[in-house]
Amino acid sequence: MSDDAQVEAMVERAVAEFGRLDAAFNNAGVMARIAPTADSTREDWDRVVGINLRGVSSCMKHELRQMERQRTGAIVNNASVGALTGNPGIGSYIASKHGVVGLTRTAALEYIKQGIRVNAINPGLIDTQVARDVVSGDEKAYAEIAKNVPIGRAGTPDEIVSTVLFLCSPAASYVVGHALTVDGGMTVV
Repeated sequence: MSDDAQVEAMVERAVAEFGRLDAAFNNAGVMARIAPTADSTREDWDRVVGINLRGVSSCMKHELRQMERQRTGAIVNNASVGALTGNPGIGSYIASKHGVVGLTRTAALEYIKQGIRVNAINPGLIDTQVARDVVSGDEKAYAEIAKNVPIGRAGTPDEIVSTVLFLCSPAASYVVGHALTVDGGMTVV
């Protein structure tokens, strides 16, 4: 996602294979090394923002160009509950995900008149390797975090897929520029 030429090739390949690009899910996310803001390194900042925000921007650029030609399409960007809050020790991650929501809302306004809907999702704790890596594979710590989600567990990748498919479907035809939170109640409390 951080290599513009590869992103462009990905979109071109999808169009060559299927004749068009009707929907895209820009799912970029790497975590920052945990450190207070003043102690975060420039390299870590550049890596996290480069993938999480610039990668999404690059994907949208090439997807939007194709969808403009078609005059239709739906894009969903993966942000995070971190886009709604702060979180000590991961400033670059939080900033990148806030940026994804802002970019989503801006593009939504720019392209809706051309029949292109742009939205985002804000997942909470989802049972993925990235989530487990945050606790360095400590299953007991992971189980404790999952238990503290109001619904009592981590979400599943399938629950995210269902949400993205909804946002890309005609059932969400009036949803524009929204960042839908999918977090088992994490941000309610």
